[in-house]
Amino acid sequence: MKKERPIKEFLAEAEDILEAANQALLSIESDQAGNRSAVEAVNALFRAMHSFKGLAGMFGLQAPADLAHMMESLLDGLRLGKLKLDSGTLDLLFETTSLLGMQVQQLGRGEEPGEIASLLQRIEEFLSGGSATADRSALARVRIDPAILQVLTEYEEHRLIENIEKRSDLHLLKVQFDFESFESGIKNLNTELKRQGEIICTLPSAAASGPGIAFSILVATGESGESLAARIAAIGIGGAVLEQVEYLEAPRPAGPKQDAQLRSTSNTVRVDIAKLDSIMNIVGDLHLLKSTIGRIAVDLRAAQGFSGFAANMAKVHKNLERKLNELQNGILDVRMVPIGQIFGRLSQAVRKYAKEAEKEIDLEMAGEETVLDKLMIEDLADPLMHVIRNAVDHGIEPPKARRALGKREQGTVRLLAYPKGNQVVIEVEDDGAGIDPRKLLRKAVEKGIVPPDHGLDPEADRKEILELIFLPGFSTSETVTEISGRGVGMDVVKRNLSRLSGIIDIETEHGEGTRFTFTLPITLAIIKALIIEAGREVFAVPVASVLEIIRVKADEIETIESREVMAVRDETVPLLRLSRAFKLPDSAQQDMLYVLLVGLAERRIGLVVDSLKDQHEIVIKPLGKRLAAIPGISGATELGDRKVVLVLDVETLIGGAFRRTVVSSQ
Repeated sequence: MKKERPIKEFLAEAEDILEAANQALLSIESDQAGNRSAVEAVNALFRAMHSFKGLAGMFGLQAPADLAHMMESLLDGLRLGKLKLDSGTLDLLFETTSLLGMQVQQLGRGEEPGEIASLLQRIEEFLSGGSATADRSALARVRIDPAILQVLTEYEEHRLIENIEKRSDLHLLKVQFDFESFESGIKNLNTELKRQGEIICTLPSAAASGPGIAFSILVATGESGESLAARIAAIGIGGAVLEQVEYLEAPRPAGPKQDAQLRSTSNTVRVDIAKLDSIMNIVGDLHLLKSTIGRIAVDLRAAQGFSGFAANMAKVHKNLERKLNELQNGILDVRMVPIGQIFGRLSQAVRKYAKEAEKEIDLEMAGEETVLDKLMIEDLADPLMHVIRNAVDHGIEPPKARRALGKREQGTVRLLAYPKGNQVVIEVEDDGAGIDPRKLLRKAVEKGIVPPDHGLDPEADRKEILELIFLPGFSTSETVTEISGRGVGMDVVKRNLSRLSGIIDIETEHGEGTRFTFTLPITLAIIKALIIEAGREVFAVPVASVLEIIRVKADEIETIESREVMAVRDETVPLLRLSRAFKLPDSAQQDMLYVLLVGLAERRIGLVVDSLKDQHEIVIKPLGKRLAAIPGISGATELGDRKVVLVLDVETLIGGAFRRTVVSSQ
């Protein structure tokens, strides 16, 4: 069952929302005191309360959610002109926001939120007493073309009446754009007008001359006509005609000023992940400088012995290495967030898909507290969504079919995350029909992916056959549904996991269910990489992808059915020579080679390389557009000698090796 989410997650976001709400309230008060339109601030406060209500509901906090809902209704009345923004309304808005802040503070101290019944009743009474129709008599105080008044929406009419009552300067702007400059012109004009006041309405009108698009824009502002005309001309809008709307009588006075304050209960500071990326790149560059200093220290020690300047340089190198590691770990800690952030979204998707498929699904989640790099979590959302969607649509049988098979009518989807060394494992498991290798093989033959005389055995070659589901456009679905079955999805899963240096593994039993296992590094910001050489080229391999390094004699490598293999503890492991995979020139004949054992479970292969060079902490940089499509390469990095090397995409290499004997050449 789903675990209760930690309250500190609520506190961090609630504090931000209430801070925005207070800023909006202060803007409303300031705008009202300055006889300016508060419509933007009212809308901002409405959005903040809507967000707070949703957040409180997500965490099961009924009292704060109810109070935010009532304030949302109050603000909606203001936005639609059902209520007047006077001192009484402003007092109620401040009081409600203050009480929400007190409730957040109480939750932060581990207390139950305070009583809200009396305030809810007062807001209800206020709404009941303030729902009268707006007084349209104010419209008679200004000289505006009746044709414009007749087409105003209820909201626009309310905004006009409020501005009339506050004695805002009203201007009717007539402007025309040609078709080429319309999009940028209207955007720049709207930005400038909103900076000076409020756009009440924008109405199309007939072009005054020549081809183009013409508008009449009613604007409320504190600017004089001459000043506003100068600002419009300054942004390059020519030919505009500005007419000031005349008033016939004085406005009503504004209400008194109010104050509000929210004391913070959270020490959380939100930081744009791009800023952390920038700092992490700098740390990566510092690691390169550290390596350079390390080489200088070694050279000095060889020349002078471990004394004097050489000894001091060695100490500096060690201290720099220690401090850099502390800095790196600190930044990584900041980037880490609980994977439960996307588990909540996935649970909503399960309910949605189950309803569309007319199935009963029980979602079991565990390990939401497992942490992962923030950017990786966001990139994981789509692959996990694809797998869960397929589990609901294809994996879990309809209730009637499950009952006939002796299963519970309600199917189960399990979502599990847990750390494993410097990696994170995520499992998506269902108790549905499983994947039938025979059906996969038949479909592959029908599509021409596998030749009819393939000679594959559904049991003996099970792992190779299961790899077929990751081919683009491959699907076993006989019908297209609203959920899946369109022949897309699993190839996206594979591709996205490869970009994250992750590996996906499948375990399935026909009639019993399927488990997809994602294994990923905790972060890609800075990773340890093994520097290797193959075909006279240097590559970097993420250490997290390497299970074991084996040194073998060349004659220990055997060939079975034109495929190189070797025995590893009584298990036959297929091999892939990197030099041949990238069509590089073969190195000189060597008696000894290195095999990097990579992969998971039955999907392990050995990468054959010529030599091992070193181990570095690297920052993976993306490739340009021309190189991004090269299979088997996930990015590039720079070593201490400023040499740029390519970083291997282990998952793609594994997938290609297993499909080589299955997929026909086309």
